[in-house]
Amino acid sequence: MKKADEILELLKSNFPDLPIEMDSETPTEPIISVPPKEIDKIGVFLRDNEELLFDSLMCLSGVDDANGEKIKEADESESIKGGTLSVYYHLHSTSLKHKITLKVSTERESPEVESVEGVWKTADWHEREAYDMFGIIFLNHPNLQRILMPYDWDAGYPLRKDYKNPEFYKGMKVPY
Repeated sequence: MKKADEILELLKSNFPDLPIEMDSETPTEPIISVPPKEIDKIGVFLRDNEELLFDSLMCLSGVDDANGEKIKEADESESIKGGTLSVYYHLHSTSLKHKITLKVSTERESPEVESVEGVWKTADWHEREAYDMFGIIFLNHPNLQRILMPYDWDAGYPLRKDYKNPEFYKGMKVPY
């Protein structure tokens, strides 16, 4: 069973050119931050390395960091310019009994993250949900389309902090 700092060292030694860091200040389990366009390669390493064997992606979650500039609109609503969206990956090795959390952050205006659907099939619907709710584009996902909202929903992404619910959808009053 490996500890988070041992996993971090393995990642740094196998990906020496990438900015890989551990966040130990958050009052949760340690979180390792990796670049969003390299998460697929890092995922393959974490899954296949005999010292790690992370065979299970337990959860993948999108998060609006709400760390951009907040702008008051004329109608008293608030929008956010700049900042980041993040994706968290909770991994588990069922044979070696260790866990780790990875994080990628991407620009709010162009939120692109490489898909890990080819590494862990459970990522398929999780990535579609993060796309549907936050607008995070998972590059090379085989079927990236809305999963919870109507396919033709064009009013934005409901879990972004500056989301504005439309008053009507296809002529029907939206109740919230």
